[in-house]
This record gives sequence, structure tokens and C-alpha cells, in this order.
Amino acid sequence: MSPYAHITGWGMAVPEHILTNDDLAQRIDTSDEWITSRTGIHQRHIASRDQTTASLAVQASIHALESAGLSPGELDLIIVSTSSPEYLFPATACLVQDRLGASKAGAFDLLAACSGFIYALIISTQSIRSGDIQNALIIGSETLSRMVNWKDRNTSVLFGDGAGAFVLQAQEERGGIISSVMRSDGSGGDLLILPAGGSAMPASPETVLNHQHYVQMNGREVFRFASRVMAQATEEVVKKVQLTMDDVHLVIPHQANQRIIESALKSLNLPIERCMINLDRYGNTSTASIPIATCEAIQQGRLKPGDNVVFVGFGAGLTWGAALAVWSGLIPGAPKHVLPLHFKLYARLQSIIRRFLRHIDALIWGRHNPPI
Repeated sequence: MSPYAHITGWGMAVPEHILTNDDLAQRIDTSDEWITSRTGIHQRHIASRDQTTASLAVQASIHALESAGLSPGELDLIIVSTSSPEYLFPATACLVQDRLGASKAGAFDLLAACSGFIYALIISTQSIRSGDIQNALIIGSETLSRMVNWKDRNTSVLFGDGAGAFVLQAQEERGGIISSVMRSDGSGGDLLILPAGGSAMPASPETVLNHQHYVQMNGREVFRFASRVMAQATEEVVKKVQLTMDDVHLVIPHQANQRIIESALKSLNLPIERCMINLDRYGNTSTASIPIATCEAIQQGRLKPGDNVVFVGFGAGLTWGAALAVWSGLIPGAPKHVLPLHFKLYARLQSIIRRFLRHIDALIWGRHNPPI
């Protein structure tokens, strides 16, 4: 029998600095009432200069590994879903792997915009169910505040920074992710886009002057798309395993806009009490929004072992997807000897040793091989 991929650990990290709607009103022509009535957002967290997508991802990962009682050395796979990576390459996931000291883990970034965490959850689940791996760490991490035009009130009011992470582990008992869907529609790719910086429009003085390195969005069309597909994906993932919405204890959607969520809930005939919403305090943290909301749902006692929970999201691409999980919670009897300080010290030492060995290796092989 194929093993199931249980969610056994979770963690989040958000910057300390908070930017309120009133703060934004000092910069641009807006108000708390204007922002709240259209989005439901009251404030968002903004990364400091020394915080990056990778550093937030590492913090969230340490919390997730600690809660699961799993050491980094036991990880087989790390996926970082992000729209604001450290670099185009190397992958942010590789930086996280190094800083955690996850010596045997493969690592890669996944780019599916705000749907990315759902995609990462599904891909890691299938890797576990195939028997190829035992333990996976998936992370949604963003510093989108650095890709926002702070003079554009249509986008600058939306986004916040943060990271969230899940640990997935193979277990024989039925549970974890039991149903999923992934969808895309590239014909709507221009509705939510960061135009410059890729091969289609390389960075140049002109792209900088024209503000083409900032997020651009057709809000009206995105709203229509998102309201429809959020409800459709939720229904589809539930019906796949012959359940109904009455069997779902909690829906945790991508935290983009209060009105989008309410519209989807209306289509599903689902009361708002069965949906986790926290965007009022974090804004749209893109790939990090679902794991951050999950962490808070657990803290509030709204998600318990045995509950059926639906994670659902949408994003640029256009992309969307959903996953239905039987919530596992902490594994009974799992070791709790994992210490965050040890993570950092061991990872740093391991990285130094690896760099030294690579240097020695280069000296040895360099004698016999001419430079490229």
C-alpha cells in the first residue's frame, strides 16, 4: 500500500514592522476606510533591510521542524514556493537547505504565484506517495513589498511579507492529503504580472524608469476569476473523495481579498465561521498566506486531528488549485529533542566544511583538468 503524506509540523515567521492603512494614507491618496471596504485589510508586515525571502523561510522552517520533532538531516526534499526569490538562480530553496544543514535533501523553487504553496503541497505529497521520499519540507515565503510600487494605491495596499512552512511525513495510516486539483489558464497571464526582469523584457534603464519591475494587476478581472475558481476547486476536491461540504470542518483559502473569499463562500453555501480568515492583519502574503493562516487556526483551536480541511488558492498565471486533507496534527510519540540553536550552529559548521572540501577538491582536480 502506498504511504500517505501527513502534515506533522508547521511554522510561520513574519517581520516585526507593521504598516497600517493610516500609515499608507500618509504616502498616497487613500484611507483606512477605502482600503478596508475594498479588501478587508487593516495592516501588513513589512520586511526590514536585513530580512529576505530566505531568512524568513528559514525561521518558519525551524518552527515547523521543531513542532514535528524532525531534524534537518532527515529531510529528503525542500520546496520553496515564492514569487520574490533571492535570485533567479540559485534557488532560494538551496539557500534554505544550506542554512538548515539538510545535507541529504534535494531542493528547488516553485513558481506558480499565489497558488504556489498548493502546488508544492501536491507535488511533495505525490513524491511521498510514490515511495521515493519519506520527509518533505514545503515553504511559502515572500518579500513582495520590494516588488510593489508604493505610489500605486491599487497594489501597494494589498501585499505583506512573511513565510509559512509545513513538514510532510510518510505514514501508513490514512490521512494527510487525500485529494487535490491543480489548474491553469495562461490566456489570462497578463492580468497579474511583473513585466520586466525576465528574458522577454530584460532589465534596462527604460524598464526601471517605466516602473515595469513592479506588480501590475487588472483588479476587476482577477476578482471575477478568483471568486469563480476558488469555489469550483473546493467543490471538485471534495467530490473527488465522495464527500460533501457538510463533511468539511474548515476551509483555509489564499488570503487575497475579503470580498473574494466571501463571494466564494456564498457560492459554496458555506458559513463564514467555517473559513479561516486573517488577511486583516497580514494582507496578501501570496504563497505564505495559507500556511500562516493554518498556524493561526491551530493556535485558535479551530483545526484538530481528524478534521477535514480544504486548502484552496489562486494566483497569477493564471493558476489555481485545492487540496483536501485529513488533519493529522503532531505524531504521538514523535521525538521532541530538536533544538533550533543546534540547527543553526550545525548548519553553519557543515557549510564551512563543505566549502573547504570543495576547495581541496578543486586543487586536486585542477592539476589534471584545464580551466573551462
